[in-house]
Amino acid sequence: MILDDKKIKDILLDEDYITKEDVKNAEKYIKSYRSTFIEYLLTEGIITHDLLGKAIAEYYKVSYVDLKAQPPAKEMVVKIPEDIAKKYRMVLVTLTKDEATVATDNPTQSGIPEVSSEVLGIKKVKVDFAMPEDIEEAFVYYKKPLETRFSKIIAEQGRVAPEIIEEIIEDALAFHASDIHFEPQETQVIIRFRIDGVLHEAGIIPIKYYENILNRAKVLARIPTDTHFAAEDGAIRYVKENIKIDMRVSVMPVMDGEKIAIRMLSEYVAGYSLADLGLSPRHEEMLKQAAKKPFGMIIVAGPTGSGKTTTLYAVLRTLNNTEVNITTIEDPVEYRIAGINQIQVNSETNLTFAKGLKSIARQDPDIILVGEIRDPETSEIAVNAALTGHLLFSTFHANDSATAIPRLLDMNIEPFLLASTLEVILAQRLVRKVCHTCRYSKKVKIKDIEKILPSAKNYFKEEEVTLYEGKGCKTCNNTGYSGRSAIFEFIQATSAMKELIQKNPSTSEIWQLAKEEGAVTLFEDGIEKVKNGITTLEEIIRVAPPK
Repeated sequence: MILDDKKIKDILLDEDYITKEDVKNAEKYIKSYRSTFIEYLLTEGIITHDLLGKAIAEYYKVSYVDLKAQPPAKEMVVKIPEDIAKKYRMVLVTLTKDEATVATDNPTQSGIPEVSSEVLGIKKVKVDFAMPEDIEEAFVYYKKPLETRFSKIIAEQGRVAPEIIEEIIEDALAFHASDIHFEPQETQVIIRFRIDGVLHEAGIIPIKYYENILNRAKVLARIPTDTHFAAEDGAIRYVKENIKIDMRVSVMPVMDGEKIAIRMLSEYVAGYSLADLGLSPRHEEMLKQAAKKPFGMIIVAGPTGSGKTTTLYAVLRTLNNTEVNITTIEDPVEYRIAGINQIQVNSETNLTFAKGLKSIARQDPDIILVGEIRDPETSEIAVNAALTGHLLFSTFHANDSATAIPRLLDMNIEPFLLASTLEVILAQRLVRKVCHTCRYSKKVKIKDIEKILPSAKNYFKEEEVTLYEGKGCKTCNNTGYSGRSAIFEFIQATSAMKELIQKNPSTSEIWQLAKEEGAVTLFEDGIEKVKNGITTLEEIIRVAPPK
């Protein structure tokens, strides 16, 4: 797409998709919050991805095709040779004996109808507009299986290690993998991708090539290549064309060699808004009100990989303006955000969470984010920072929100100090979303639901319930799921809760009061997402079974 923010603003105004008041509010927001015009419109729900596509298509005087809602089949896409498709950035959408429709993000370029006509052997070609990111999604069909590409690289006797690693990273990005695993076994190395929280086998490499691949990965991550019997960590910044991604690399000795795990830190997460997280309106308002306080603590609890940092960044993004000083200390800094001072924990220079937090307090911050409260010293300094006029955010490893409070008290925080500073504590998990492309509804009798959820009548009042699932398609790799959403459990530090915390309560006492005040469990929040067709009952039971 060759249009800039200013041109898109003019298009949306001319075609009455937005008002001058929207533009005025957007410009004020951009100035204060270091955002973009389109980001503001999408975040505030003034315009959707679909409406944006329609507006641009109207400007080009062509039709709009939503490739997300109607993804073309692989057989259709590959009818146009890869080099031609990528040169013109076009995707074949429909084909009959008389006419073809192709979608591109730049309908003004010349030659598309003529080239398409020649390639497809058809006279009439219609050109539609599609969003650039949707075009890129369709291009994934041109990728041959990893093992086929590995074989070709090996046969050509080229730079085997760099080329294989490049192919693996590109595939991981194309399939939106959060992690890449290199798992050495006796005769081969298995490559697996974690997609939407679940591991999938991606390819196999003969073991004899692995040493070079391992050393190449270590060099890129700045890990010593002569260390083989110790756990090592490093980082890679991958830059290619318009793609820029940070990767955390961990190397660990196992029985058959050294295993590599790479965490992909997608930059788009730093642009998440509260609306993207999956919060219910009540929970979103609760979090917004807590974040407006001038001081206090907001804690996000959950296991590794449950999206805690993403949630905190989404909140920070709403607070990030020129009038406040936001400073973070993290291990590692996962996503870089303009306008925020981010500090990386460094064990070699003895820059720990506790020591860094002490120094931050002398840097005149308004808002502090501590990557994790993991020891009594950090917890003590964090509480003191919240007491002395700072709004403090942090993550904490606990199974649920009620358990987190006694565990914080076990870290030698005085109950009256925790009661004075805590504003809200929330726990979360990530669940896979039903694929929108192949989603369908079905009527299920309550007695059938009871086979997998004996307490079903506590959550579903009808004798027959409408549930949703995915059939499995190209878009979701035949899993029935595509993307993830979070489920939440909130405990608000009301006056009654603060009074209870001072008595050093048990987890059950905390939850009993929270329940009386309207709190819902992770499972109950998940059930609402099941009823709304966002995820499946099986997925909620897998991730957060009922208490």
